[in-house]
Amino acid sequence: MKIAMLASESNPLCKSGGLADVVFALSKELVKEGNEVIVVIPYYGAIKRKNLKATKKVSYVVKMSWRQQETTLYETKIDGVTFYLVENDPYFYRDHLYGYDDDGERFAYFALAAKEALKQLKFKADIVHVHDWQSAMVPCLLKEGKPDPFYKNMKSVLTIHNPAFKGFLDRVFLNDLFNLSDSLYDTGRVRLDGLVSTLKAGIVYADKITTVSPTHRNELLTFEHGQGLDRDLELRRYDFTGIANGIDTEEWDPSKDKGIARNFDVETVKEGKEANQKELLDHFHIVKKYGPVYGIVSRLSWQKGIDIMINNMRDALCKGASLVILGSGEYELEQKCEQLRREYPDTCGIYIGYNDAIAHEIYAGCDFFLMPSLFEPCGISQMIAKRYGTLPIVRFTGGLADTVVGYNKDNLKVADGIGFNDYNDSGLGYAVGLSRELFADKKAFWTCVKNAMKCDHSWKNSASEYLKIYHSLAS
Repeated sequence: MKIAMLASESNPLCKSGGLADVVFALSKELVKEGNEVIVVIPYYGAIKRKNLKATKKVSYVVKMSWRQQETTLYETKIDGVTFYLVENDPYFYRDHLYGYDDDGERFAYFALAAKEALKQLKFKADIVHVHDWQSAMVPCLLKEGKPDPFYKNMKSVLTIHNPAFKGFLDRVFLNDLFNLSDSLYDTGRVRLDGLVSTLKAGIVYADKITTVSPTHRNELLTFEHGQGLDRDLELRRYDFTGIANGIDTEEWDPSKDKGIARNFDVETVKEGKEANQKELLDHFHIVKKYGPVYGIVSRLSWQKGIDIMINNMRDALCKGASLVILGSGEYELEQKCEQLRREYPDTCGIYIGYNDAIAHEIYAGCDFFLMPSLFEPCGISQMIAKRYGTLPIVRFTGGLADTVVGYNKDNLKVADGIGFNDYNDSGLGYAVGLSRELFADKKAFWTCVKNAMKCDHSWKNSASEYLKIYHSLAS
């Protein structure tokens, strides 16, 4: 099949979150399965500063009402995936990917430019796969834009990664940016909360809709967790599927990872964990006492459960545990983490920021990995932790519920982590207490570790599910 991925970011060129991981990993796997895949993303300043070898392919004009935007497409290939970079420096040569007052205009332009790129490249896609609000208007443009036989029979799929961002614009921009009729607003097809929502437009016009885990799909259909989209998604319930993300098993492979002290597999995990734990603790100049070593690699935000993590880890550190934190985010939470380190300088290590090398060390060297999220559409870190034999402690929400089997003393043959339900100090406290019990029972602990390492969270399974959807549309 011929598949066009249209997204606002993609590894390894630019990344702000999990969206970039999904776009690249899924595209690579689809190519391995014999499909022809292109990825269209903006040519950001962050990409240009990499001095990437990219070939100029074509230039064209994108019309946005009275605006005439000069556009140039550049091509580069990475791991079998062909990238097309949409160059428009006034919109994209900036310090950050997002966060500007004109983001609505920037990505309205990108949606129009990406759609036109298919025609300019003569890439007659079977499937146009768009991601989140930044490109979600493309299915609407395919069906409501000026008729063009080139786009006839192209089918579209929308994946919702983060439903909190809906691409809100004033109704005047429907025509002023997208060259579309006001009637689409008047009939409610693109209207949400009195504004135009590009994400809602994608929900209405895409032929199929997916999100990043089965449980998150069910959550989005409820008033409580639907982020205001539940009624629109309910109308598309039978076209809406949850597919759990995978992980890049080439990047995250403890048997080959050059960034850890000692490589290991499921047969040598005890020796490997011991060596990597020593390296991790030495790196942070902390010690292991008689309890487990806990780790966290996360954005330090309220969504990620950092508050309840800090409260519980203070108690765990009192009881002989060690803790390593890697992340940055809300200033108040960063300061709370720093305070924890000041209270327990011998057993608590913190790196404020992100460091990929340290992330690998944490996954390889800890006994347990903390993900007590309030909500988590899918999550990737828990699957990486499992691959490295580090048992995740998760709240059962979204993709965390789909990818972790919580230990309960009666399911030792299948348990590969620890889970809890109630989002509060007591809920996580129960899970941390259970982790101490499991850690003390070495036979049970290493059985769970090996269960975790044997799990297949590769993109092969996820890509197969996406292909089923693609083929259902193309048939």
